[in-house]
Amino acid sequence: MERIQIYENKIHIVLEITEEGQIKLLHFSALPFNESDIKSRNLEGSFHLMEINLSGINRPLERHGNKYIITAPGYRMKYQAHKDYRNDLGRKLEITVIDEETGVTVTSHIQFYDGVSVIRSYSEVVNGGNESQTLEYISSFYYNGIDKEGILKRDDKLSLKIPHNAWQREMFWQSYTLSELGLPQAQPDVEQRSSKAVNITNTGNWSTKEYLPMGYLANEETGSSLFWQIEHNGSWHWEISDYNAHLYLALSGPTEIQSHWSKELAPGDTFLSVPVSVGVDAGNFDTAMGELTKYRRIIRRPNKDNESLAIIFNDYMNCLWADPTTEKEIPLIDAAAEAGCEYFCIDAGWYSAGFWWDNVGEWQESRERFPGGLKEVTDYIRSKGLIPGVWLELEVMGINCPKAAKVPDDWFFMRHGKKVYDRSRYQLDFRNPEVRAHADEVIDRLIKDYGVGYIKMDYNIEPGIGTELHADSFGDGLLGHERAYLAWLDAIFQKYPDLIIENCSSGGLRIDYAMLSRHSIQSTSDQDDYKRYATIAANSPSGLTPEQSAIWSYPMTAGDKEEVVFNMVNAMLLRIHQSGHLVNLTEERKVLVKEALDYYKTIRRDIRTSLPFWPLGLSAFSDTWVSLGLQTEKKLYVAVWRRNSETDTCVLPLPVLSSPVADVKCAYPSYKECDYLYNKENNSLSVRLPKTFTARLFEITLQ
Repeated sequence: MERIQIYENKIHIVLEITEEGQIKLLHFSALPFNESDIKSRNLEGSFHLMEINLSGINRPLERHGNKYIITAPGYRMKYQAHKDYRNDLGRKLEITVIDEETGVTVTSHIQFYDGVSVIRSYSEVVNGGNESQTLEYISSFYYNGIDKEGILKRDDKLSLKIPHNAWQREMFWQSYTLSELGLPQAQPDVEQRSSKAVNITNTGNWSTKEYLPMGYLANEETGSSLFWQIEHNGSWHWEISDYNAHLYLALSGPTEIQSHWSKELAPGDTFLSVPVSVGVDAGNFDTAMGELTKYRRIIRRPNKDNESLAIIFNDYMNCLWADPTTEKEIPLIDAAAEAGCEYFCIDAGWYSAGFWWDNVGEWQESRERFPGGLKEVTDYIRSKGLIPGVWLELEVMGINCPKAAKVPDDWFFMRHGKKVYDRSRYQLDFRNPEVRAHADEVIDRLIKDYGVGYIKMDYNIEPGIGTELHADSFGDGLLGHERAYLAWLDAIFQKYPDLIIENCSSGGLRIDYAMLSRHSIQSTSDQDDYKRYATIAANSPSGLTPEQSAIWSYPMTAGDKEEVVFNMVNAMLLRIHQSGHLVNLTEERKVLVKEALDYYKTIRRDIRTSLPFWPLGLSAFSDTWVSLGLQTEKKLYVAVWRRNSETDTCVLPLPVLSSPVADVKCAYPSYKECDYLYNKENNSLSVRLPKTFTARLFEITLQ
């Protein structure tokens, strides 16, 4: 037996090479390893570093259900070699195991990042044998023992947070005990087995239509936590279940059971699993999300937008509602410029005179909407000192698009010999070089002919399990398309490094870090009720960095000054997507919009390096008080919203501060009309908002 013990960036890892030649992951935690925490020494079939399933191999050990335990040949893989070295990012481990009967090897890649308690992990499968093999499952991260620290029962110490996601209800976290999810424990230290797993899955191209690809497991007895995200823009799966007296966590991309995915590997073929990230923390949810925020900034494509945090006006939400014309746009452009916006995006509808939903795909301007041409409007945008942008949905073609009838079927997703429909759209297949050339032509033309510097890239269909063309399985076709689309994005950003492409999928239905490691900005929601949007805004830094989180602010024509302030506070600690009929606002309310944007320009350099915290915890849509904070080295920014609360006062606990507080001020709005007090003794901020549905933004300066 040989032990490999690692302590890197506050992560404790223990690997063991057994006398039988298997390598086990015994420990991955913020806490040091305690041998006695392992309740069962029956290591056969458990504590594997990874799990892999190939077709046609028996699973002789006892298992029930569809759980990813005792996979075959996963249960019999033997240690072959490992590398431990440093690269530009930090320490790197590469651990290779082999199945001697098939010749298949799996290398687990574990990348550390200097100064961050998060690793990135993926598996590299190589068929080194003489026969083809069908890959049905491969883990990207696998760890048995997520519950082992502490002596209490699971339900008395473990809390699992799951981020539910939905159209207009994005980033809604719920906390559960394992018993509430079907995994009760009668008593500790007793080996229990079941066929039940906590399964969190996405199948299809909308990667976050039901959940964010994340999770957070807190051990409240020991004060430690484990958190993760799957970095994939399509089908993914994670599960927690029991095996050999412990709970395991398995993270992966597409699977055969959940996603109709399998992959044929001929001799010599290689397959890379989707990357995942896993972090540990000895603090709380806020500090864990701080580590994840730092990690997300490291893996993201360097770009000017996340340094400058440009203010975008978009004419859609509670404004033109995808019905733009030259006549409507000109006064809006004037108003956006006067308010202090820096980009102006013409949203959907610019390419069709009437109903456009099912004929999109050629992306030619509509002369009925723009009699003098679209360039007349984009030139006018530039004349006002703004950079023009347009809405696109390049991954689809409407069923009535003339071009769709002229191109071959291999442009599209196909199943059972027929094109895949969803909401009167076809899904384009970006594995096809002609499709990519079509997309290139559209981007090139918009930049060359109209001077476009911003693209709102929307995506409004769900094509399901995948495509059968040129694929080993439906899911294989989907995965190939998704990776081809990411490669196309990489090429576009390389060609146009200053182009901003917003990731939008009916709002926030693709909030994943396959996309967000490339895109500088993400639409968070299509929520058109600003009162409910406060919850999405407050929770958004859990799903993405603050400087990538685009929040709509849309003052209503019939509103009052408090409605304007509420709308603006929604966005001011994140990325401002300004909208609303600014032209129709009273002068007093226009001044409040400009005041907010002017103040934002003074703090956005802080936003790009800040770490989030939640004084009242994550928000539910029913909460009457909501709060989000950002912490920098010298300042705290705290947004607070009152929503129909019967009480007019709220006390906001603040994070542990490195320096004493020097000053506290209500930074927005300037008219204040609220009472507040910093409580030095318990480091909290008391706020009284005398009216319902009001919001304020506070700035706290440290000595």
